[in-house]
Amino acid sequence: MLSTGPLQLRLLSCVTILLVFHAVVAKKDLKSACSTCRQITDNFNKGFDRTAKQNFGGGNTAWEERKLSKYETSEIRLVEILEELCESSSFECNQMVEENEELFETWWFKRKTKNPDLHKWFCVETLKVCCPKGTFGPDCTACVGGSEKPCHGRGACDGDGTRGGNGKCSCDHGYKGDHCLDCTDGFFNAERNDTFSLCAECHAACKTCDGASSQDCDECKEGWEEDDQEACVDVNECARDPSPCKEEEYCLNSEGSYSCKACDEACSGCSGAGSDECQACANGYRHVEGSCKDIDECSEPEAVCTQEHQECLNTHGSYRCLCSAGFQDQDGECVQTQDQDQTEEPGSPDAAENSHGEL
Repeated sequence: MLSTGPLQLRLLSCVTILLVFHAVVAKKDLKSACSTCRQITDNFNKGFDRTAKQNFGGGNTAWEERKLSKYETSEIRLVEILEELCESSSFECNQMVEENEELFETWWFKRKTKNPDLHKWFCVETLKVCCPKGTFGPDCTACVGGSEKPCHGRGACDGDGTRGGNGKCSCDHGYKGDHCLDCTDGFFNAERNDTFSLCAECHAACKTCDGASSQDCDECKEGWEEDDQEACVDVNECARDPSPCKEEEYCLNSEGSYSCKACDEACSGCSGAGSDECQACANGYRHVEGSCKDIDECSEPEAVCTQEHQECLNTHGSYRCLCSAGFQDQDGECVQTQDQDQTEEPGSPDAAENSHGEL
C-alpha cells in the first residue's frame, strides 16, 4: 500500500530512498539503469493511456466521483498503473519501482501538472540515472555537434540520453569521421560547412567521385572503365574472347557486371536464350526453320525399335522402346505375360523399358 503519513515524514522517506538508490546505482551499469528507467516510464505512459476511460468499477461513476474522488486522479488508478510496469521476471525493473514507489506518488499528486514529462522528472532530474537528450556520460556532456544536433544530425551519439557511453558518433550510411561530416566511398559532399554536411551518392560507375555524373569519378568501380572523354563506362565482359561463361552457357551483360545463363536443352552451345540462339543442335535435335527442333525418332523412315512386340515412345531429344501391352521385357526380349487379357498402354508403370533402345 502507498504511504499516507505526514508530509515531512514522506519527504524524509524520499530523501532516504534517493540516497540508498544512488549508492546502488553507482555500482551498476549506468546505461542499463537508464534503459530500465526509460522502460518504466514508457510503461507508465501506456498504463496512463490504458486507464484513461476507466472508473472505480462500481458502475455509478457520478456517485463514485461525488462520494469518493475522481478516478482520473485517484490513488486507485495510480496503483493499477504501477502494478503493470514490469514483467515479473525483471528483477531490476521491479526493484526500481519498489524502491521509488513514493516518488511516483509525489509526482502523481503534486508534480504532474508542472512536470508532465515523467521520464524527464523521474529519470533525468530526480534519480539522475539518465541524461537529457543529446548528452551522455556521468556529467551529461553534450554530444559532438551539440545536444540540439548530436553528430551534426548525421549519426548517433554513444550513450545519448544516458549516464553511460563515450559520446563517439556512429555515422549514418554515406557519412564517416569523428563528426560525421565526411563522406564514405561512393558518396560526395553536395553541401558542406563546419556544422553541416550533405553526402549525395555517386554515379553507379564511380568508386569515388566529386560530383553526380559518370565524368565526375575519381576512380571507376570494378566492371567499369574510363573512356576517351574520361567518363566511366560499362565493360562488356560478354564481348571478350574467350567468353567468361562455360560451354553450355551464354553471357548476359549488365551495368558493371555480367551473368552466365544455361543454354536451351536443344542447343550445343548458344549465344542467347531459346532454341533459336543455338550455335549447333544437341543430339536428338535438328535445325528447322531457324531453330533446333526435337527429332521424332519414332516417325523416322528407319525404324529404331526393331524387336518383335516393341513400340516406340518419343521423348525430348531421344526415344524409348517399350514392350507392347500384354508383353514384358525379359533379357532384352518382349515375352507375352501369363494374363493374356492384360491391356497395358505403352509407357505405363508395368510396361517394361528396353534399356538398349535409349539413345
